[in-house]
Order: sequence, then C-alpha cells, then structure tokens
Amino acid sequence: MSELFDAVDALVASRSPLPPAEERKRLRIAHGLTLDEVAAALKVRRATVSGWESVKKTTEPRGPEREAYARLLNKLAELYPAPAAPPEPAPAAQTGRSTPSQQAPATAPTTAPASDTPAGPVAETPQTDPAVVGHAEPRPTRTARPSPPSTPRRPDVRKATPADTPASAAGSRFENGPLAVVDVDADGQVLAYCTGGLVLDVPAKSIPALVEWTLREARLGQPKLSGPGKDADPLLVLTEAALERYGLPAALTDAERRAGRLPEGHKVVKQLARAEWKLTKRGFGPWARIYRPAKGSERACVQLCIPSWHALDPRHWGDVAQLPPAELARVLGVYASRVMTPRGSTAVTGLELMTALHPPTRASEPDADGRRHAEHNPGSLGKDPVDCAPCEAPDGHPLLKDLPRFHVRGPQEKLFEEAYDWARPMTDAECTLRHLVGIDVNMAFAAGGNGLIVGLGAPHHVRKPVFDPKLPGSWLVDLSHVDLSRVRTGKDTWADLDADLLPSPFTPKGDRPQGPAWYATPTVAYAVELGYEVRPIEAYVRPENGRYLDGWYQRLRDAYLATMADLGVHADMTPEDFLTAMDGYRDRDPELAIVVSAIKATVKGGLGKLRERPRGEGWRPGEPWRALSRPTWRPDIRAAVISRTRINLHRKIVKHAAYTGQYPVAILSDCVVYASNGPSPLDFLPYREGKPLPGGFKLGINPGLVKHEGTQSVLWGEEVRERFDAPELNLARYIKDGTVTDADSGE
Repeated sequence: MSELFDAVDALVASRSPLPPAEERKRLRIAHGLTLDEVAAALKVRRATVSGWESVKKTTEPRGPEREAYARLLNKLAELYPAPAAPPEPAPAAQTGRSTPSQQAPATAPTTAPASDTPAGPVAETPQTDPAVVGHAEPRPTRTARPSPPSTPRRPDVRKATPADTPASAAGSRFENGPLAVVDVDADGQVLAYCTGGLVLDVPAKSIPALVEWTLREARLGQPKLSGPGKDADPLLVLTEAALERYGLPAALTDAERRAGRLPEGHKVVKQLARAEWKLTKRGFGPWARIYRPAKGSERACVQLCIPSWHALDPRHWGDVAQLPPAELARVLGVYASRVMTPRGSTAVTGLELMTALHPPTRASEPDADGRRHAEHNPGSLGKDPVDCAPCEAPDGHPLLKDLPRFHVRGPQEKLFEEAYDWARPMTDAECTLRHLVGIDVNMAFAAGGNGLIVGLGAPHHVRKPVFDPKLPGSWLVDLSHVDLSRVRTGKDTWADLDADLLPSPFTPKGDRPQGPAWYATPTVAYAVELGYEVRPIEAYVRPENGRYLDGWYQRLRDAYLATMADLGVHADMTPEDFLTAMDGYRDRDPELAIVVSAIKATVKGGLGKLRERPRGEGWRPGEPWRALSRPTWRPDIRAAVISRTRINLHRKIVKHAAYTGQYPVAILSDCVVYASNGPSPLDFLPYREGKPLPGGFKLGINPGLVKHEGTQSVLWGEEVRERFDAPELNLARYIKDGTVTDADSGE
C-alpha cells in the first residue's frame, strides 16, 4: 500500500497549484531573489525560471521542480501577500430608475475581477482566486498602459516620488541610491536595478528620454563629499539588452574602439543633439557624460557606463561585467557608497575623489550688494594649472622642448622617484633554508599619502638652500656618502648592518647613488634620519603647501577596511587569526572581493593620473597634451607619495635587519621576500607576547601593515634563476603563485 500512497502523493505534487506568471515574478522580486538564485536552488537553468515568469509565453514546471517551485512561492506568498484590488467606484446617483445593465447582480463579487482591474505595475498584481491558481489558462489579459511613475520593486513597494515633490516630503533627493543598472527583462520591460535590491520600471523609449527620466523621476545621485563641492551626477549602467533596446551597438567596432567613441553621425548622438543634450569631449564612449549647461546651482548631467564597451577594466573589476544586473548594481553600489560614484576608470575616479574632497573654489562671504562670488578654496590645488619644475617634467614636456631630440636626461637633470624593483643573489646561509616567504604592505601608496605635506602652488627655485624636511619640493643633492653599514635607528641608537644585502633607499633599483641627483623631500629627509648630513645644491620648493591627501587617504582607508570587515577580516585580530581570515577571503563573497580590488586600483590609478602622459591625440614631443590643462596634473605630488612609500618600506627593512639579522632577497613595489625555515610570516617576523617589533613589520589589515603574499621553496627560487640564467631575477614578482612564464624584463 505504501507504494500506492507514494504514487498518489507524486500525482498530487505533479499538479501543485501555481499562481499566474506575474504573481510569481512579484513574489521573487519582493524577496530580493534573482533568477540565478532561484535557478540554482531548483537545479534548473536561468532561462527555465525566466520562462515560468514570462507573461507573453509562460512555460510550466513539471515533476519535482513543480512541487519545489510551488513550495517556494507559497512561502513567499505568506511573507508578501498580494495587495487587495481597489474597490470599484460607487455608481453615480440616479434620479430615475436604473436600467438592468446599471444594476449589480445579487451574486456579484465585492471586488472587480482581475481582468477588469486597471493594469498597474507588476508589484501590485491583485490577489488571484485560489480556485484557479493551479491553471495556466485563462491568464489575466495584459492590457496596454500609459507610462506610470517609476515603481520600485522591493518588499515595501514604495512609489517613486515625482520630481516636483518637496524634499522634506520625499526624503532625500537621492533616495534611490547613486546609480542604476538598466536592463530589459524577458517580457521586454525596461528595468533599473538600484542599490539595496530596489528595481524601478523605466518608461523611457530613447536615450534622451532615459536621461530626462533619470533627472526628473529616478532620484539617483550622491550627496557631495565636501562643503564647497558638488553632488555626484547619477550613473546609469547599460547592459547589452538595454543597448539593443535604445539603438546602441553591443560592442564597438575596431575603428570606434580606437577612437573611444561612436561617430558623430550615429543616430543616438543625433537624437541627443536634437533634444539639446551635449556630450563632453570624450564623446559617446564607454563612459559618456550627457549634460546641459548648468543654470545657477542646478546641474543637469547623467553619466553612462557601458560594460560591454570595456568600461570596467577586468584587471581591476574582474568579471563584474558578466554579473546579472542586480549583482552588478550591488558591486558598483558598494564602491560608490564607500568611495564615490565612478566617474570613469578607477584611475579617473581616484583623481576625481581628490577634487571632490578639495574643490578648487568656494562661495565667498557676501559683498556690499549681498552677492557671493567664487573664490579660491584654501587647501585645494585651485582651478588653474601650474607648471612643474624642469626636473619634475617627464620627457617630451614643453619645458624641455629646447633639449636635443635624442638627449637622455641623467639623475642631475631628472627627478626619478619610483617604487622598488630590486633583487640580489641568495647567500649560502639563505640557500640552506627551506622557504621563500613574501609579505605585502596593505594599501602601501595610500599609507604613503597619509599626513604627507605636499605643494599646493607653483615651485620656487632656490640655490644652496638649507634643507627643511617640512618643506615639500625637489632637491638636487649628493647622497652617495650615506653608508648603510652604519645607520642611526633611534635618537641615540646606531646599528651595524651588512650594506651589501640591503638596497639603497634612494634609488628604485637599489643602487647606491654615484653623485648629485634630484630627490623628493621624503627621500632627503630619510638620509638625515639615518644620521648623515645633506647639503643641497639647488631646489624647487613650494612654500604654499598642506596635507592635501589626508581626506583622500581616510576615505579610501575606510572603504577598504569596511569591505574587508564584510569579508571577515577585521582590524583587531591577532596575527594568527588574521592570517587564517585572509586565507581564502575572496571566496566568501566574490562580489565584495571585486570591490576590494577596485579600491586598491583607485589608489594606484589616482596617483598615476597625477602625471598622466599623452595618449595618441597626434601629440609630438615638446607640445602640450590635454592632461597639462588640469590643476590636478601634479607630478611632484606623485613623486612625493612614491618617495615616502619607498622610504617607509626601507625603514621597516632596516629595523628588521638590525633586530633579527635577516635581509630581504627581493623587493617589488610593496612586496618583500625573505628566506625562512617556515612557510608562514610568523616564522620570521619577531613577535613577543603578540606584540611586533616597534617600527618593523606588523601583520594586520590596516594600511601600512603587512599580509602574507605567498610562499615558495628556496629550491624553486634557485631553479627559476638558473633556468633563465638570471641570478638577480626578482622573485617577488612571482612569489604569489610561483608561475614564471618568461625572463624578467623589469617592465
């Protein structure tokens, strides 16, 4: 009998009642579930679940999938019951006798049937009669409807507030978040996926209409980061389906990709021009900005991001462009809320963050007529570019146009502050150890900018100056006399070291200087710190200065720490717990791991933009290029940050060597490799009762502290160097996974 009962149960399950397709979709979205999540739970394809929810061509689940799907929908229906349908309006008062057609029959229901209810947003589907829930037919007819106000699809089912509603009544002007991912669902409805699981219906039929809708109804954007600053413009991310809907190509042609934009004759560009919208000089490219000239304090500008046009560099954003719309909105939303709304690449955003935190101008005090004017904002770089010093200028700069064509500038003519790329052969004693362990400084270049005094104005040229470690600038000085075999490590403490096993702190390749050379202030100050006198020959100094990067560092630090905390790595962990937490942290939430990578790229890219080089543009050496017109083109600030970062690392290396007698085998940027008997950093980093060496390396997630980069065997290192006949091959470049595909070119 049990077999018969099982057969009966299976037969009943195969006919489990299901609500109509619209209700299925409403329930899923109300709970914040994506099609991929439902498909994974039911072990079916995403397209299968999409078909179950399709109003135009509904498919029905069968077998065990139907029973499981019905169970899911029943539980969701308990959490999010459908709103009751609005009652029919009362009939107008009649002075005479009603005709039969005007009289309601005695058995009429108290609410109108679903087919008679005015069509509304999907999130407001009327309650379906339980008697017909299990049947796919007849379904309520989907009638044409006028474009309604944007309707959010989240559990609270809020209505988007009209643009003319006072802010006090509507809440924040940016209540729907900084950005939205625009996509088209299986039914052809355009949806905007916002942060926090919010989904809006998009009524716009063209790109100009989409821009208008964004500014009038979507309530997207981000408040300014600084008092005198400006609110961030809303960002729309267009998926391939959205591109097709709005008449844009899913990918750029080779010619368009090289130009970085669509041609001026493209129909969408013409549509924008007819609607009196303008594009920036970048044109309609992967990061298009569409605007109208500002009227007073009101800005009318929308930023577009098109992932399929390679707007999101996979080196920094991983495979984020392949994520479903809701997940993509989450990744970009977390980045926007913690850093800022992306304005382009991570490099562009890093530079824009500096300006957003220190706007060039502010409103003045009222004049005699009560009017305010724009004035210089103290602590900013101002609104006008300044020339760099000749020694700070990269090759090809207009300041160097009179140099011979093939002239190569040496250290006495050019400031060359770069990150470390140094390695040495291992000693016999190191070859007897078992492991090579790499440690990496967290957010090293961000930490290098923390508290750093940089120039805000133009340089002043002085000859035979007295060195001032608090005065930012570039100094021509001879540091060849600094001997690393004996250095000062404290106020009255000196240490004897093996200088042959240490890189010089003054050059990126670790070579000892051979005579006068140009250095940034932190480099010269370190020579004084090591106990040696310095006598500059000349200098370009900046008396107008300040801690311009402090806010930038703090914003990025907080973003990094908050995201790592979400991944289970906290700032107050013990060294052992920290190493355990870092092991596989990316797998805990791959989407947040993408945010971490983007934050790191924002740091390095933003600093790189301070000395942006010409890119095509028909440029010739000696001619100005576009970046020189920016007040944020400041190679001196970039040099100072890199100088301080390299010096911070060398200081820790010296402290470690003086205390333990251990010396690095290789250094690449912010990664240092040591030979060790054990595979863990704890096997060679000195800790006493859980406390690290003062001034040395410390394990932790905070910027400036170190994490485990990777471990390989000493035999691996020697074999690789022998294979490529390169005894000084930089092993720090490959310590993470041990893969060496070619000889180290140093690039």
